[in-house]
Amino acid sequence: MTAFPILTLESVAVFILIFLRTGAIVVMIPVFGDRAVPARIKAGLSLVIALILYPLIRFPLPDGYLNDVITMSVGMLGEILIGVLIGFTARCIFAAIQAAGEMAGIQIGFSMANVIDPVGSVQISVISEFLYLMGMLIFLIVDAHHIFLAALAETYQYVPPGGFAFSGGLMQILTGMTAKVFLTAVKLSAPVMAVVLLINIGLAVIARTVPQINVFIIGFPIQIAAGLIFLGLTAPIFGKMAAQLFLRLQTELPALLKLM
Repeated sequence: MTAFPILTLESVAVFILIFLRTGAIVVMIPVFGDRAVPARIKAGLSLVIALILYPLIRFPLPDGYLNDVITMSVGMLGEILIGVLIGFTARCIFAAIQAAGEMAGIQIGFSMANVIDPVGSVQISVISEFLYLMGMLIFLIVDAHHIFLAALAETYQYVPPGGFAFSGGLMQILTGMTAKVFLTAVKLSAPVMAVVLLINIGLAVIARTVPQINVFIIGFPIQIAAGLIFLGLTAPIFGKMAAQLFLRLQTELPALLKLM
């Protein structure tokens, strides 16, 4: 006869903690956690992953953990924070990609051409939406979602269920990630911004030497055409830089987990 495991209060509590951590990561990581994905699919995927991980995790809960409601609530909140912080690393990269699109779009002249982002349900520029969709494709091409699934399994080697602790080093590395968003955005949009800047300088020289020419009429289409052309020419560079940012998470996530 097949022996079924006996469900105990501790085993149920451990599974709930695993499910909370898994669900938080699934909700936060790109593609799977976007608003376009139905909540049932997110919940079902989180449940399946939690069921797979549960037999592999045999961490006993601290003494008196189940007898204190406050301790259990803090532990459940800590599990959610672990998943949120892990997904936050990828969200910072996508925020930098969107910011790069906004910078390039303003320089090209598309600051007023906004579209509704189906992922975030907000208005963003056309260039920003284009780069964001490219970033999602690169995220899947380099198997960056596998990095997060592997990081989810590795979290229990560093932080057992109910063992999350917020340290000063963790706050420092999160602040550094947030600060790098603008720097990364500038690097991604630098080629287009540099070309448009040179065109504006050339138009300014023409306006000073030949005042009869209306640079506002001829400059706007030249600026758009040059910006879109160089945006296409630098697409391979953008793809390479974005892939490096996603693959760098393989070393950044373990360092983040050690500080938890």
